[in-house]
Amino acid sequence: MKLIRGLLKKVAYPKFYIVIEILFFSIAVHQPFSDFNQPANYLLNHTLNLYLTPEEGITVGVWFTIPDKRWQEASGKDQQWYEATLGDDNPIIIYLHGNGGSRAVGHRVELIKMLSAHGFHVLALDYRGWADSTGEPSEVGITTDSLYLFEWTRARSGKSHVCLWGHSLGTGVATNTARILHEKGSPADAIILEAPFTSMREEVAHHPFAMYYKFFPGFEWFFLDAITENNIFFHNVENLQSISTPVLILHAEDDNIIPFELGKKLYESLLDSPMLRRQVMFVAFPGFLGYKHNNIYKDPQLPDIIKDFVKAMHRY
Repeated sequence: MKLIRGLLKKVAYPKFYIVIEILFFSIAVHQPFSDFNQPANYLLNHTLNLYLTPEEGITVGVWFTIPDKRWQEASGKDQQWYEATLGDDNPIIIYLHGNGGSRAVGHRVELIKMLSAHGFHVLALDYRGWADSTGEPSEVGITTDSLYLFEWTRARSGKSHVCLWGHSLGTGVATNTARILHEKGSPADAIILEAPFTSMREEVAHHPFAMYYKFFPGFEWFFLDAITENNIFFHNVENLQSISTPVLILHAEDDNIIPFELGKKLYESLLDSPMLRRQVMFVAFPGFLGYKHNNIYKDPQLPDIIKDFVKAMHRY
């Protein structure tokens, strides 16, 4: 039996890697009909489309939206002007999206608009392999893209606070980035996690896709072990327990992609963390609101929740 299992792994994993890429990195979704050079088409009139090079041969697309209160100044301005605004003392959000689509997807655009309307700069990244960004995705690669954007922003931010906001898969990218920044001695000012999971392995075990297969013999080694074999971890619990950065967790009780229980479990793991002085907040959105996985941005209380968190983190 062990021999048969070993042979199946050798055959299955190389082929299944293609499935893993599609499921977790959405390499097939490049949105050819989106014009990323025209964010105004999405009513982001005070937004610059720019490209950064985190590694040789890799170019990633970013939308840089300034606070709405400055939109009249932005008309006709170049990248140098936009970069200079990062030091205006308004807080900055590095937005790291989930695994489907691009920065132009509707719920992401609406979140950017909301944050901008309430005084935040927002830099929304499409990782390598997504949208108009080049290269092939991997956990190490997309974390490298996020880290580069953060450090590029921090170098221009003056005294403005720079925060990481991850949604879904992006929560894993955010905590990976935050851990590296902590180890380098230049931590992020805060982390906001929308619909997070504990680890990728546990998330896959609870994913709707897995519900059809988890009771079949061999599910764990064929699906879950394959993820590990292909170096996909996103250890949110481990990452957050090793750093002291303030954390805000947002999760809808009716989330149909990442179960609410995983977000709650992540929060509870931080209460036992040795980083006792670290600010940790958990906000649950009742299921009757119907926000599910992508629509927390609709909550009328969300702007105040974010602003109160940003204000409170100054005490830590």
